[in-house]
Amino acid sequence: MKNAVLYSLVGVGLALTLVIFWAARERAQKIPAVSTFAECAAAGYPVAESYPRQCRTPDGRVLAEDVPELLSVVVDAPRPNELVASPVTVSGQVPGTWFFEANLPLKITDSSGKTLGIGYATAEGEWMTEKLVRFSSQVAFESPSAATSTGFVVVMKDNPSGLSENEAEYRVPVRFAPRAPAGDTTLRVYFGNSQLLGPGQDDCATVFPVERRVSSTLAVARAAVQELLQGPTAQEKAAGYTSSLNPGAQVQKLVISFGQAYIDFDEQLQFQVGGSCRVAAIRAQIRETLKQFPSVEDVVISIDGRTEDILQP
Repeated sequence: MKNAVLYSLVGVGLALTLVIFWAARERAQKIPAVSTFAECAAAGYPVAESYPRQCRTPDGRVLAEDVPELLSVVVDAPRPNELVASPVTVSGQVPGTWFFEANLPLKITDSSGKTLGIGYATAEGEWMTEKLVRFSSQVAFESPSAATSTGFVVVMKDNPSGLSENEAEYRVPVRFAPRAPAGDTTLRVYFGNSQLLGPGQDDCATVFPVERRVSSTLAVARAAVQELLQGPTAQEKAAGYTSSLNPGAQVQKLVISFGQAYIDFDEQLQFQVGGSCRVAAIRAQIRETLKQFPSVEDVVISIDGRTEDILQP
């Protein structure tokens, strides 16, 4: 009798073991094989809302989401299809790898791709990281032609290597505010004039304004510099006004950002320029012409992108 009971208990134990084994095998066969975050999430396994997101499989593996660089870019302003005018505020977050020396290039284009304005944002924090870093800047741009009312704000990955595989950009579609009605704008340009010097004034660095009327434009700073490069009129020359800037010098880029005007000229600006007095006069004419605008507190002059070895006395 005792043996019969013992045999029965052993049989029940074996039966339970077989049931558990087959159940585990069946469950294992039903668990889908996953090797990527997407497969893990699709299988319904828990996803942690980290950056990047992570999914944990039943066997304990953690699969991180592969986030393309463009998907990680966040632009807070302007919003898609927002109505914008110059200067436009551009802000958001990009991976730190998009910065170089803490600078992030920005660009405004019309719908055909024509560049209307260029600027730079500065990282608001540590940029040598793969995590998201905040940026913000204001970019001035020229009014688009009457044929287009839409364009793009372009956030670009800084690419000092110049290699195409390192290029990336994020575009935000925008609408441009209607152009100002046709009319004239009064600007000031600054020239030297020894006849107007007061006692003790420096003949080199002291400049005086003359007024110019130009067609209304949103790019008033560039218009003022273009007028400056044309030099004094015949009437102004007769009144004693002179310019120290070389004829034929051209502006290659003008960006105003957070009170600073960055203006880049071609090499003609310093061609055969010598003497500390003339260098001081050139800088004063450009600086004062730009500082007439409330948005400009300081001016950085460059030639072909260089600021250190230019306009030497």
